[in-house]
Amino acid sequence: MYADAETIRRILTGSGDTWAVVGLSGNRSRAAYGVAAVLQRFGKRVVPVHPKAETVHGERGYARLADIPFPVDVVDVFVNSELAGGIADQAVEIGAKAVWFQLGVVDEEAYDRTRGAGLAMVMDRCPAIEIPRLDG
Repeated sequence: MYADAETIRRILTGSGDTWAVVGLSGNRSRAAYGVAAVLQRFGKRVVPVHPKAETVHGERGYARLADIPFPVDVVDVFVNSELAGGIADQAVEIGAKAVWFQLGVVDEEAYDRTRGAGLAMVMDRCPAIEIPRLDG
């Protein structure tokens, strides 16, 4: 179990509302696109992070986390597990409060490093599934 209910609640309600979504592009068929839309509906500012640096859902995109010129609260990771650990390390470097690895994204060493650095972390879960459950 890579996240307890309290950690999920804390990230979704108490970590802040600026979410960098790594892997988010304008491709409507990708899961990141739909999840980002759900996050926006629940009041989150979604910042696309993708090599193309596209504007998505009305928010300017950036090629890398380090390029974002304002504080990021949560880094939501939609890359494969082999790349996810590096993204988690970058999240620590930019001062994010939390990291969220999407369904199917698992890196136990990155989880341990990120938690050890003091960040809240959820792994192998989807915020678009979890956030509607908060009030239920």
